[in-house]
Amino acid sequence: MNTYKQQVIEFYNSRTAYDFEQGTRHPLEAKLLLESVPIQMGDKILDVATGTGLVAIPAAQKVGSEGYVIGIDMSPGMLHQARLKVEAASLENIELTEADAESITFNDGCFDAIFCCEAIVLFTDIPAILQKWYRFLKTGGFVAFTCPPETAYLGDVYRTICTRVLGISLPHILETLGTPEKCRNLLQQAGFRDIQIKIEPSGRYRHLRDEELSWKGMNLTLKGSPLLAKLSPEQLEQFQVEYRAEIDKLTNERGVWEDTTKFFVRGRK
Repeated sequence: MNTYKQQVIEFYNSRTAYDFEQGTRHPLEAKLLLESVPIQMGDKILDVATGTGLVAIPAAQKVGSEGYVIGIDMSPGMLHQARLKVEAASLENIELTEADAESITFNDGCFDAIFCCEAIVLFTDIPAILQKWYRFLKTGGFVAFTCPPETAYLGDVYRTICTRVLGISLPHILETLGTPEKCRNLLQQAGFRDIQIKIEPSGRYRHLRDEELSWKGMNLTLKGSPLLAKLSPEQLEQFQVEYRAEIDKLTNERGVWEDTTKFFVRGRK
């Protein structure tokens, strides 16, 4: 497993109160995503990057004892939280597996629905993962995922400082799926039809003026670009200078406005 994926695991392992983080919308977004697909009793469900089971657990309750849910995640810390919740709910129709979603495989046509809440932007090859999910689905089955717009995660800040320091624009984590049009096109290219995209606007102020640029965060945001490992000490310091300058521009008395809008995307095989 490469360095980027190891850092993704470390990042999520550290989030020991994921469901209750300050300002979190994770439970609400998982609920809305699950409700976007007509789940039936007896369905077989795959929840990719299941995390603490916010989609997988209510999905298991919906499909009943004749249905089944498989939740996969790379983070053992996330899965530990999910397993405690599964045990508390006394569910026996759910399987939680520690696995890399980009390498795991299933038989073609074995799922009625595939969900991915919050995490599709983390994959290194999004067109390939959508094609895999298409194969895993039964004819008529649904794929559903959430993703942020390209303006989220301070995307413009990272793009600006990369251009100023390196003279080039590095691919940002939100670049592939950052607009409804891009989401629709990728699903169509993978073979999906009846595509629906619902936009849920949201945002918040954050106090970032005194924070330094996190290199772990930078590496995640730029998906482990090999260029980051080659930066000189002078370039690293320039990144910090440019980051502080951009944050100062965006800061008012309430902090920095962060776009937390989500796209709820659904397609059918």
